Amino acid sequence: MNSVLSTLRVFEEVAMRQPIGVSELARVTEIPKSTVQRCLVTLQQAGWLKVVDAERARWGVTSKALALGLRNAGERDLQEVAEPVLKRLAAQTDETVMLGVRDGECLLILAREDTTQVVRVFLEVGERVPLRATSAGTAIMALLDQTEVDELLRHELKEFANSPVPDAAELQREIAQTAKRGYALNGSSSWYRPHVASIGAAITNPAGRPVAAVTLAIPEMRHNRAQEKAFAPLVMEAAAEISRLLSTD
Repeated sequence: MNSVLSTLRVFEEVAMRQPIGVSELARVTEIPKSTVQRCLVTLQQAGWLKVVDAERARWGVTSKALALGLRNAGERDLQEVAEPVLKRLAAQTDETVMLGVRDGECLLILAREDTTQVVRVFLEVGERVPLRATSAGTAIMALLDQTEVDELLRHELKEFANSPVPDAAELQREIAQTAKRGYALNGSSSWYRPHVASIGAAITNPAGRPVAAVTLAIPEMRHNRAQEKAFAPLVMEAAAEISRLLSTD
């Protein structure tokens, strides 16, 4: 019984503090490092945890836990519902399509459909990125209450690839523009991934709350403004269809 309780405690701490290493886990749980390591390996073998930073041996949760949480919350399996819609959008555009679900201040990549083209945009399934760093996150924030948006933007972020993070006022303007047009747009000059353009649209649960988003990601070399007019309606339609499916019994 003690081993089971220790394993559950380790899982909870990883979920709250990810990415996190063995030494820090041992400190916060007051469990010996050798026991923490065994718990981590057990949870990895079961598909609940994975190494998210191999160089520093830091751990994080997989999408399995989040998907189970969505089902237990009374929603259908988001990934299962979205899969055919994502595949269709990828076929229509021949660009990479991703499904991201909100996980606190971050977006967790739950699924990805790749382009057939040689040069493509790539994010690992299970990777977590700040909401404010993606068009998907901006699309989600555009449907949140202003007080919640203000709270999200209060958290500081480190610079990415030597690119300064836009200030809160600039991000608020982007969120407002997204709310008006129904989709978020990161151009090829995006601060987070400078050589990627993306279009994001939010997915809502039966209560109308934004819980996830669809993203169409395009390498800078293929991106042009004309694509926005053609692709944005397709992304919005995909997000709206997934939202409807989530509301279907």
